[in-house]
Amino acid sequence: MGILRQNSGDITQGVIWKQLLAFFFPLWFGTFFQQLYNTVDTVVVGRFVGKTALAAVGSTGVVVNLTVGVFTGLASGAVVIIAQHYGARRGPEVFRSVHTAMLLSLLLGAFFMAAGFLLTPWSLRAMGTTEEALPGAILYQRIYFLGMIPNVVYNMGTGVLRAVGDARRPLYFLIAASLCNIVLDLVLVVGFGLAVLGVALATVLSQLLSAVLVVLSLMRSQGQAYQLFPRQLRLYGAPLKDAMRVGVPAALQSVMYSASNIVIQAAINSFGTDAVAAWTAYGKMDVIFWMSINAMALAITTFAGQNYGAGQYDRLKKGVRVSVGMSAGFTVLLSTAMTVFARPILSIFSPDPDVLEIGVAMVRFLAPCYITYILVELLPGAIRGAGRSMVPMLISVFGVCVLRLVWLFTVVPAHHTIEAVELSYPITWAVTSAAVLIYYRWGHWLQPRNGTE
Repeated sequence: MGILRQNSGDITQGVIWKQLLAFFFPLWFGTFFQQLYNTVDTVVVGRFVGKTALAAVGSTGVVVNLTVGVFTGLASGAVVIIAQHYGARRGPEVFRSVHTAMLLSLLLGAFFMAAGFLLTPWSLRAMGTTEEALPGAILYQRIYFLGMIPNVVYNMGTGVLRAVGDARRPLYFLIAASLCNIVLDLVLVVGFGLAVLGVALATVLSQLLSAVLVVLSLMRSQGQAYQLFPRQLRLYGAPLKDAMRVGVPAALQSVMYSASNIVIQAAINSFGTDAVAAWTAYGKMDVIFWMSINAMALAITTFAGQNYGAGQYDRLKKGVRVSVGMSAGFTVLLSTAMTVFARPILSIFSPDPDVLEIGVAMVRFLAPCYITYILVELLPGAIRGAGRSMVPMLISVFGVCVLRLVWLFTVVPAHHTIEAVELSYPITWAVTSAAVLIYYRWGHWLQPRNGTE
């Protein structure tokens, strides 16, 4: 297990922009197919069941994202530590970190499954889910949580592969799972008329398939330090401590993001079923932006992790500049396209004219503001790759979450409009971008840590 072969996953040498794009595109398509799970669910229920079912599935999104954000935040800690050890060619540490991470994913999955199933009715009512959408929302969310173990295992397993520079195999697994989800959606909803129950079962079964594929892939990585041996799963002390040091702040940041989004969802719920359905459809439309920025953030985190482990600090910072430039160009193009083609795109999710009218207004208000967000993801991603996540977490918590909550509890009640709710996004994005840029430029985050050099 001490042998660490150098392969194409090594991103500590070579042309930076080519390596980032080569890493970015599999991540982008992987995120696309991951998002395709819920998008297909949304399209199927919106077109074949109705707007009440659409609102039911949409109402669960915030709670689901809260849970997913917690374990992906914790997983990011393991990914960073594995990437640093991999970049430094420390095979035994890679081995121990991988086996710690995979056992941790099983434990986290079991915890979230039980807690999520029990707390589902309370969480949905606390958000003010409309009475007509509540039964379907409870059904969908509970079934989703029953499939939480394979969900967490898959995300941790693909994190391991990304840490060693392999973004292709996770993409292949997601393509297979997404195709499975589409087929099951059509069979269970359109064919058997199971409505919300059908899309929930399709999602869980597809996640199970992706988890099996990624575990088998790790087990069959012959000769690599990250090869998985199920009988050697255990919580090694040092890797667990290091992963928690990076992952816990990231998880807390995700919790605070999701908490503020729960308040936003509750505010949207107060405008009725049409507004909820429009917000759900808009959320599926702007996912292209979010998955693009998230993919680049994952790419720069792994890039920073490996180069930090190898002591290539100037290369790390140059990679950050390249990633920001590419992301800014893409964001401008995407925002323009979304603004121009808002109505035809939204009509894919719902043909209801009232829903479309509200949804188009949402897109044209928020899409031009995306440019203010890109630094919120990319700079903390690089800083986290260097093993520092506490300060970026605090900046995001206060810049995005606290400020947004203050806005929602003070301004929105006085000006009860959808536009007032939406305005909380660009204001908090801009403030947080400025704060994290100041820390990136003048904070002392890029320093060797004891035991890593």
